[in-house]
Amino acid sequence: MKSISLRVLRLFGEMGKDRLDLHVLLEAAGNEPAERRNVLDAIDELTSTGMLEACGGDFYSVTERGKGTIARPSVADNTCPY
Repeated sequence: MKSISLRVLRLFGEMGKDRLDLHVLLEAAGNEPAERRNVLDAIDELTSTGMLEACGGDFYSVTERGKGTIARPSVADNTCPY
């Protein structure tokens, strides 16, 4: 999974919400057009892999699969299980 996709997923956890508006997700990218395109690509990836669900009206919700991905420690986090 791309780091931008993981960042989009984590935004749901950081905001404590299961459903977010596209505009909130785009704000995470800042004002750089290229970064905003990357967020849109990440949303497409997350939706196609079942981690996000399109709710209509520019809203997306995180699925149980997405929540599981957020909860799992990753190598990118520099976590050590020992």
